Parts: sequence; structure tokens; C-alpha cells
Amino acid sequence: MFPSPDGSSPNTGTASIQQNEFTPEERRVLLTLAHQSILSALEGCEISLAAPSPHLAEMRGAFTTIYHQCQLRGCVGYVFPVASLYRTVAETARAAAFEDTRFLPVTSHEAADLGVSLSILSPLTSIRPEEVEIGRHGLLISQGGHRGLLLPQVPLEHEWDRITFLEQTCRKAGLPQDAWEKGAVIEAFTAEVFGDRDRLLNGVSS
Repeated sequence: MFPSPDGSSPNTGTASIQQNEFTPEERRVLLTLAHQSILSALEGCEISLAAPSPHLAEMRGAFTTIYHQCQLRGCVGYVFPVASLYRTVAETARAAAFEDTRFLPVTSHEAADLGVSLSILSPLTSIRPEEVEIGRHGLLISQGGHRGLLLPQVPLEHEWDRITFLEQTCRKAGLPQDAWEKGAVIEAFTAEVFGDRDRLLNGVSS
């Protein structure tokens, strides 16, 4: 799993042009799976990771971000597709709840009040700095064994411009802020972002 990026805000909507790829029912299934994965770990039981449809069986990268009382509680994901999307959501939800080293593991008391946001990633592509679009692209910058990733919604939340976004992604990688101008590899992706709040707004129940 990739080190956790800054998580998305519970008030952030879809941040990419791919917002119609997943149906409301598919979103419901994936969000329910994320919650069930966390609860099953707390209860010491297993859940099926067999994808219920060919679409959710596709190999995709994804991040799961969890919140408690609107505060970030964990964010972990796969940049590269290593498993079916269905399995990836289950695994990253558990990891966000129990393995994000910035936070103590989620407790049974917290579990019922957790909020979940999912970011389903497109494949990575090389991009020139001037091509980066705020609100559309997430970034992965790497150089000399260092790499940092920020999701597309992060610069929107912080009201960053393109240059600041590039600098902050370098900082996330542990690189000088101007590394993007000095040979660092810049790759971009888009993400379809949805969460529990979107499901409630659209009137889709669990």
C-alpha cells in the first residue's frame, strides 16, 4: 500500500471528469463494503471478497478515507491496481482504520459513527507541469527513491494554485519544493470521489 495522502473532506464532492463511471448502486455496494470490512475486523469475522459484478472485479487503484465526527481518522490506498476494486476497497478500508500510523486504531465505540469516502483512481500517466489541472488531476511525484501523492480534491480544499500543488506534492515526497522543476518524475491521475454524504444527499439508503 502507498503511504497515506492527505484525505478528502467529508464536504467534498466528485473531483474528476469520471463522475458517472459508477452507478448509485455500485457506490452503495462499495461504501457498504468499506464499513463491513472495518466492522468485521473488530468482530473477528471474515467477509466475502468475491466481486458481485464484472465492473467491480476490474483491477483498479483506490484510496479509502475515513472520518470520525467530521475529522480525518485514516487514509490508505493503492496507487497501482493490485487486486479487484472490490477487494481493494475492503483492504484499504481496514488499513485506514487500523494501520494508518498517524492515528490510533479505530475502536468498536467509534465504528458506528465512521464516515467513509472512496477515491477510485485512473491509471497513472506522465504529465508536464503546465498541463496539471486543479480539481481534475491528482499527482504522484518521484525522484531518487522518494515519492509523494496527493489526491485531486486536496488542492481544492486548500485553495492551492497549480504551482503550490506541485510544490506540496514534492514536500509530501520528502523532496525540495522545487524538485518538480529539477528532474523529478511527474505523473497524474484522475479520481472518482464519493462518500457516505453523497449517498445520503442522493437518497440512497444502506
